[in-house]
Amino acid sequence: MSDIKKTLLTKAIGQKSTNLEAEMSFFDHLDVLRKHLIRAVIAIAVFTGIAFYFNEEILDKIIFGPKKPDFWTYRMMCKLVEHFPSLGKDMCITKINGEIINTEMAGQFNLQLNVCVMCGIVVGFPYLLWEIWRFVKPALHDNERKSASGFVFFASLLFVVGIFFGYFIVCPLSVNFLTGYTVSTEIKNTFTVDSYLSSVATLTLGTGIIFELPVIIFILSKLGLMTPKLMRASRRYATVIILIIAAIVTPTPDIMTMLIVATPLFLLYELSIFVSAYIERKKKKAEAAFYAN
Repeated sequence: MSDIKKTLLTKAIGQKSTNLEAEMSFFDHLDVLRKHLIRAVIAIAVFTGIAFYFNEEILDKIIFGPKKPDFWTYRMMCKLVEHFPSLGKDMCITKINGEIINTEMAGQFNLQLNVCVMCGIVVGFPYLLWEIWRFVKPALHDNERKSASGFVFFASLLFVVGIFFGYFIVCPLSVNFLTGYTVSTEIKNTFTVDSYLSSVATLTLGTGIIFELPVIIFILSKLGLMTPKLMRASRRYATVIILIIAAIVTPTPDIMTMLIVATPLFLLYELSIFVSAYIERKKKKAEAAFYAN
């Protein structure tokens, strides 16, 4: 009987030490993650400080750029009308309606602060991804590291492309449409700085996040939560959603302008299907090799 008790006691002590080791390992991982996140926050803070130094140029040329008729997008649209008159004169935007006002005592200070923080996040986003990759990498197998080795590069590239597309295409078209939209001549469009910045930030950063769709599909496909068959079956619904989004942000009802916005989104969805199919083929090949052995 005493031998049985000793055996049970030994097992209990061993299990307790195993649980303690697992807990310590878990907290060690949290500590490592904390260090990675702290470095990322410091990098974002540095970029935010640099943005404070150039705040006048950022506010005047970048943030309020889509509110000015000489913005790059509007000038390119007018040149298109010159070469292709059939597009219609409405596509050439020479005036942006509405006025931006400040209604709070700390409104302009908050605007400057929020803009600089937003710039710090945008510029520091690739470094944040790199720190996350450094945290996850040790837990991956060699084949998983190899297949995900370009994660930071492709995720950063898609984010930057999305930011540019959102800022130069979606944002100016939306600003022109929303500032000029009226339901009555008795109502004048005046917008607060918070409302304007919120719209510009949402459209720009939102598009950057949307362009991360292939990366998200890559991760979901790795986890077995997404398949190319499902995405192909949902293509018709995705098409309708993309066309609705494009119709909302375009300033004119002509189909040409709508397709300018919709085409990259279609390509993005098709690229996501290709990524999911690639992951599925690799999984099937790995399974076939496993059962062959």
